Amino acid sequence: EVQLVESGGGSVQAGGSLILSCTASGFTSGEYAIGWFRQAPGKERERVACASTADSTLYYGDSVKGRFTISRPNKESTVYLKMNSLKAEDTGIYCWGADRDSPVYYYCGGYGPNVYDYWGQGTQVTVSS
Repeated sequence: EVQLVESGGGSVQAGGSLILSCTASGFTSGEYAIGWFRQAPGKERERVACASTADSTLYYGDSVKGRFTISRPNKESTVYLKMNSLKAEDTGIYCWGADRDSPVYYYCGGYGPNVYDYWGQGTQVTVSS
């Protein structure tokens, strides 16, 4: 059974930093893709960053480039999202996962959350101005 467990959320002021972690288990042969998505109230879910054990490419949404860094997933199965210069809209962030049978595994930057098969419980991120 695949499980994704998130941690690391908290409350910070605008401009601050947080590191989120997503620990994955149950993926076949430790091969998987992880995508971080956010959904602010009243807005559509947006991809923040993603990466896969299939290759070394890291993908970022335009709104977080230069501010967020995703770690490369490996067989230790924890993927980190380091978030700097946080803004009020950087809330509601969740990690989603896909296994090697999913097209996401080969090109995570090309797919939205509806193509991922698994998701974590979410971790609360609150940014105050």
